[in-house]
Amino acid sequence: MELSIKCIWNEKYHSEAITSITNCRNNTNMFGSCSRDKTILIWKLEQEENEKLIVAIKRLKGHSHFVSCIKLSNNGDFCISSSWDCSVRLWDVISGKAVRRFDGHKKSVLSVSFSDDERQIISCSRDSTIKVWNTIGECKKTLSDKNSSSWICIARLINNKNEELISSNWDGEINLWNINENKILRKLLGHKNYVNELAISPDGSLCASGGGDNNIILWDLNEGKHLYSLEISDRIVSITFSPNHYWLIIGSNTKILIWDLETKKMIFEYFLINKDSTFNNTEKICSLFWDSNSSTIITGSQGGYIKILKF
Repeated sequence: MELSIKCIWNEKYHSEAITSITNCRNNTNMFGSCSRDKTILIWKLEQEENEKLIVAIKRLKGHSHFVSCIKLSNNGDFCISSSWDCSVRLWDVISGKAVRRFDGHKKSVLSVSFSDDERQIISCSRDSTIKVWNTIGECKKTLSDKNSSSWICIARLINNKNEELISSNWDGEINLWNINENKILRKLLGHKNYVNELAISPDGSLCASGGGDNNIILWDLNEGKHLYSLEISDRIVSITFSPNHYWLIIGSNTKILIWDLETKKMIFEYFLINKDSTFNNTEKICSLFWDSNSSTIITGSQGGYIKILKF
C-alpha cells in the first residue's frame, strides 16, 4: 500500500510545549490539548473547506504548573487532567470550571486516564505510586512496587479488563498489575532507559512500549512475551495502534513512522522538515494523535503549534 501525506494546518495555540492531545469518542471532531503553559484548550476540527480548520471552544485554567496529560469523557462534557502541581482535576467543559480536585500524590502527576466505563480514573506520579480514583475524588486504591523508587511515567487499564493495569517506569521496567490484589503479575524487561509511552491494541492482547532508548518493543500481554523490537534513531514521544489496520504509528521528535506489524516492516516515514535544513527545537513533536479512521494525524510541538496532517 502506497501512502502519502500532506500538512493542511499549522498554527500556534499554546505558548509552550503541547504535552498531550486527545479527542472525544462520541464526537470525533472535538479535541483537547494541554501544555506546559499550564492551560487546557478544548477545540473542534472543522471541515477542510472552512477557512479556519481549528475553532477554540474553551480554555481551561487553574493548574499552577505544567499540565502533563488530558483525557476527554466519551460525550465530551468533562475532561480529566494531570499536572506537575501534584493534582488531578475533573473539568466541566461547558462552564470551563474544575468541578473536582484529586489530591493525594506527593510529587508531579505524569499521566491520567479514564476506565472504559468512566467510573474510574487512573493517575501515576513521580512519587512512585499509581492511584485509582472514583469520579467524586475518592482514592480507592494506591499501587506501589516496594522494590522500586522509580517514577511511574504512564499507567493504563488494559482494554476490557478493569482489574488489570499496565505501567511503565523511569528505570525502564514495565509492570502488569492486578488492581484488586495490589500485586504485580509480571515484569516486562527489555528497555535500557525510561519508558514514557505505552499503547495497548484494540483487543487488549498486545502492548507497544517506547522511550529514551529509542527502541519500540512489542509485547504479548497474555503470555508476557517480548515479540520483537524496532529501533528508531530518535526519541520516541508517541505510540498508537491503528483501529482498522494491523499497524503501529510512531511519533518521534522529528518524524512520523508507520510500522506494519504483520510484515514487521516500516511502510511509511514522514520527516517534519527537509532533512538538509536546520532543525528548530520549537518544531519537535511532543504529542501525537491518530484519528479513528486512520486518515488524520494531529501533532503538538515544543513551540505550542498544532499541526494537522492528512493521508
